[in-house]
Order: sequence, then structure tokens, then C-alpha cells
Amino acid sequence: MPINKAYLGELISECIAVTIIITIGNSAAAMYTLYDPSPYQTAYWGVCITWGLAVTIAIYVTGAVSGTHANPAVTFALALYRGFPKSKMVPFWAAQTLGAILGAALVYMMFSPVIDIYNLAHGTDRAAGGAAGVFFTHPGLGITPIRAFFNEIVLTGILLLGIFAITEEYNTQAPQANSSALIIGLLVAAIGASAGYLEAWPLNPARDFGPRLFCYFTGWGSQAFPAPDNYWWVPIAGPFCGGVAGASVYQWLIRPFLPSRQKGFAPTATAAQPLD
Repeated sequence: MPINKAYLGELISECIAVTIIITIGNSAAAMYTLYDPSPYQTAYWGVCITWGLAVTIAIYVTGAVSGTHANPAVTFALALYRGFPKSKMVPFWAAQTLGAILGAALVYMMFSPVIDIYNLAHGTDRAAGGAAGVFFTHPGLGITPIRAFFNEIVLTGILLLGIFAITEEYNTQAPQANSSALIIGLLVAAIGASAGYLEAWPLNPARDFGPRLFCYFTGWGSQAFPAPDNYWWVPIAGPFCGGVAGASVYQWLIRPFLPSRQKGFAPTATAAQPLD
């Protein structure tokens, strides 16, 4: 479709939103990983709430322009169920991934000396995966790629279930428009706090793929692509499948039974709609 000013603004907005999320979130990951004592090692909720508030800030900054999908899985689910134009889907994905690359680059600019000191102190280097957890995700203790894939279906499903409920125009229990961003951020934080150690809760294909692509060219090489056990596809496919699953649960098992929808009430401005 032609690039008009409004559409260009949406793409720029999506790019900036993900840049904000990755810059803040990966910086928190750097604080968790690189410092001893880490300010977060015994206070993991701090990492989770930082990621969540990064999402909240991104929504407040860009939501009025693009709706702040900030996640290819969200964009796909909105195109499937909420009328988002399918012709915009791939350009939105590209803008979101570019934002993730830019966010990773900013974190790299700030923390690269610390990364080098950390790797030297631990007798490792980037090619061996040293400090890779600052930028992209990996399976935790006892987690195989296949298990991680299904974990991410569950976790991203919960994320999309929540987002669809929070932004549903007929949901009288949804937060008001100016507070929905905070609730979505707290949802991200809650998912991380409850299951983040499984595989670092990517939830977002761009969140993992963009920094992983950046790291491939900045010294991490095969640790980023294809990654040990060929893991690179899991944080992409899992969230896409989970996003469809969670959105489908809401669309088919919750939304048809909303009392205000059944009674034909006119929708009220109870929640921000993540559309354009």
C-alpha cells in the first residue's frame, strides 16, 4: 500500500516503541548479568517490573499514533481478529524488528566495556556466548528447545488473552483508556515473575530476533545464529503460535458471552484499542 504520512508515522511509532522496550529491558538484563553483586540477583521482581514499565512507557509515548503493537505476535492477532489491515502486517513486523535492533545497539553502546570486563573476568568471550543473555533469550535449567516452544505458546497466549480483554470495547471490567497501558505492563511483569527463568520469557518475536541479529554481527556469531541446539526459531515461532492461541480463546470463549455485547449496548471508551 502507498506510504502516506499517517502510515509512515505508524511505522516510525512502532520502531520507536520497540526501541524503548529493548533499550530499557536489555539494560535491566545487563544490570542483572554483568555486575557482582547484581542489584537484581536477589530481587528478580525488579527486572520484571522494569520490562513491564518499559512496555507501559512505550504505549504512552506511541499509542496515539500506532496503537503500540510493539510485537509481531500482537500485530498478527489483531489482523486475525480485530480488523487490522493485513497489508500493514509485514511492514509493522519490519518496523518492530528494526526497533529491536536499534535498542540492542543502544544497549551495546552503553554496556560494551562492561561486557568485555565481565567476559575477561569469567574466562570467556562473545564467541563462546559470554554475556549473550544481555541481548537475547536462551533456555534455562532443564529446558529443551521443544519444551521452550510450548512454554512460550502458554505464556504468550496468556499475554494476548490479557491484551484482548484489556482492550475489548464491550468489556465493562476493562481499565479506562489512560490506565490500560499500566495494566498491560504489569501483565508482562507478572508473566516474567512467574515463569521468566524458563527461557527468559521472550513473548515477542522481535524482542529476541532483533538483538540476536545484531549480536550475530558484533562477535557472538553462531551463539546467536543458529544458537546452541538450533534454538533461534523458538522465540519466534512460540510467541506467534501462542498469540493466536490466546487471542482465539478470548475471541471464541469469552467475547461472545460478554453481557454488554449480548444486550447490544453501544461500546464505551473503557479501554484503549490497539488499532490505528
